Amino acid sequence: MTLALSSLRNHFFKHLTSCNSATTFSSFRRHIHLLPPPSRSAYFPSTKSAQQKKLPRRNISAAVNYSTTPPLSNGTAIADDSLTAPYLSVRICCPKHVSGVLSESLMCFGASSTTIDEQDIYDPDEEIWISSIFSVDQDVKDCISLAADSVGLTEMPNYKIEMHDHTDWITLTQESFHPVEITEGLWIVPEWRKTPDLQATNIILNPGLAFGTGEHPTTKLCLFLLRRLIKGGEYFLDYGTGSGVLAIAALKFGAELSVGVDIEPQAITSARYNAALNNIGPEKLLLSLFPSKNGPDFDCEFPPKDINDRDSYNRKIIGERNKYDVVVANILLHPLLDLADRIVSYGKPGAIIGISGILSEQVPFVMKRYSEFLEDINVSMMDDWACISGSKKSKPSSS
Repeated sequence: MTLALSSLRNHFFKHLTSCNSATTFSSFRRHIHLLPPPSRSAYFPSTKSAQQKKLPRRNISAAVNYSTTPPLSNGTAIADDSLTAPYLSVRICCPKHVSGVLSESLMCFGASSTTIDEQDIYDPDEEIWISSIFSVDQDVKDCISLAADSVGLTEMPNYKIEMHDHTDWITLTQESFHPVEITEGLWIVPEWRKTPDLQATNIILNPGLAFGTGEHPTTKLCLFLLRRLIKGGEYFLDYGTGSGVLAIAALKFGAELSVGVDIEPQAITSARYNAALNNIGPEKLLLSLFPSKNGPDFDCEFPPKDINDRDSYNRKIIGERNKYDVVVANILLHPLLDLADRIVSYGKPGAIIGISGILSEQVPFVMKRYSEFLEDINVSMMDDWACISGSKKSKPSSS
């Protein structure tokens, strides 16, 4: 099922207090519970609080794993029966002040898309509706309960379910994405849309393939950072590349070489496809799978179950240190903390290291961790999200 609509990042994990300190930077595997198809329309008022239900906590290592429609070499999509299958449209009522994190939490517990109603409500305690889509075989009640618990709601939200038949998921997804002007002269344009400004720097993407559409504040903050830093001729590393949007942007800003790494094969496929959309060849944008864990065997971990073609692991990229002028990791809090020394190790002394994917309240923890490796640290904010950047020290400070 194609990734659709909004809530495309996965940062609600700060609310999951039982989350282990992760050693990966992608792939949260969901448990799907079978549910008989509901009636065409049903309303479920709140009956029990999440605390009363004593909902189980999930140990989460990182981000959501989405299945997508793979492109053929000519750019067309492979047909999939799931794209015309019936689906559940679910409307969830919640306090406005938690709508954002609840929306993202729903994505991580089973929703394939979420959107928040646009309303002029100034009281944060007022209620607002979230529209979401689920496959018919998912336990919607369980998903909502887990999501509500993860963001601290003490009561199960009210929700409505409707079943819709034979919707074209590709059309639904495409209609939900429009060109986004990141800043003056910089646009992210879905491949099926017309480019609004031919004179601007335009990054053409298929947003359904992996994380990174340019709409999320963390992606925007990283794009702002790259636009400021890239002057021409730099070597850039995108640690956790997703859709490849940052690696592509760096090249369009004038970098000599971009390298994108990720633990998900789908991300590498996505980034390669999006590079081709922007007429960027493999000599300019190198892509590699990364081992999923940190540890003594990191540089030689090649799990055959993860991918059929082991050549997608580029040993040279994985092993090279002190090479890049700019390194950006826009991933999750726990892997940012766990892998700090490894992330920084790829930059040259004096390189700029950008760290994002974190909430403003998490900044002190990240700054404390990275102050060992970076100096002249700066923090930029957008909404409740942050991007930290600093220059790599010649030698790490003693702990």
